[in-house]
Amino acid sequence: GGRDRRLTSQEERRLSRYFREQNHALYTIFHLAIETAMRQGEILSLQWEHIDIQHGVAHLPHTKNGSTRDVPLSRKARRLLQDMGIAMTGPVFNYTSAGVKSAWRTALQRLNIQNLHFHDLRHEAISRLFELGTLNVMEVSAISGHRSLNMLKRYTHLRAYQLVSKLDARRRQTQKIAPYFVPYPACIEPVDDEGQTVFQIRLHDFDDLAVSGHSRESAMEAASVALLRVLALAAQRGERVPQPGELPDGMAERVMINPLISATVNA
Repeated sequence: GGRDRRLTSQEERRLSRYFREQNHALYTIFHLAIETAMRQGEILSLQWEHIDIQHGVAHLPHTKNGSTRDVPLSRKARRLLQDMGIAMTGPVFNYTSAGVKSAWRTALQRLNIQNLHFHDLRHEAISRLFELGTLNVMEVSAISGHRSLNMLKRYTHLRAYQLVSKLDARRRQTQKIAPYFVPYPACIEPVDDEGQTVFQIRLHDFDDLAVSGHSRESAMEAASVALLRVLALAAQRGERVPQPGELPDGMAERVMINPLISATVNA
């Protein structure tokens, strides 16, 4: 049983941007839920004295099923916590469950996102752990805190990822890297810059990725180089990148930016 509502990359991006502008703590809570698979109550109960940033572990003394649990913190999760400003003791967040609930409801209304519960973020996180293809069921349950492996049955269709990755161990290196370097949609528009026309390109799948050039070609070339940099850094760090999404409606002219097409250099 259980809901099977996955978070889309566009929803993740929009919620992330919304919380970043609204409230840093909510932004952190949202991303920790996706990064760590912790329940909302567990995130809100985090105490600084139970977090070992150096070794990347958050200790949960009381969980829903009564046992203690140590949650491994990914690099991104550690960075999120560091950005909160680390203290020696005391709660990481000053939010109540009701406070998060109401902020979540407001966010969904503002962004017009339907049928997404905060708890679905945990489902999303666990699904992603399986999709990594490197963790077995025992390891995922150690992270998620499921007492019985039976409760992870609903994820069995994702276990194939792990089996495939074991079958394809030799091709793994290229496979790990290849999915990063795909074309992304962008919008291009001419803007006036002190009497000169420049072409501005925005890639909406990445926050703040905008470039411009004095011709369409030079703008596209600059966008390709900028995209390649962002993707290469993510690949190097083993970080997730968004899937190419839809562009917002009513945008300027649309183009596809390919990170692997180096523009021709005029001799």
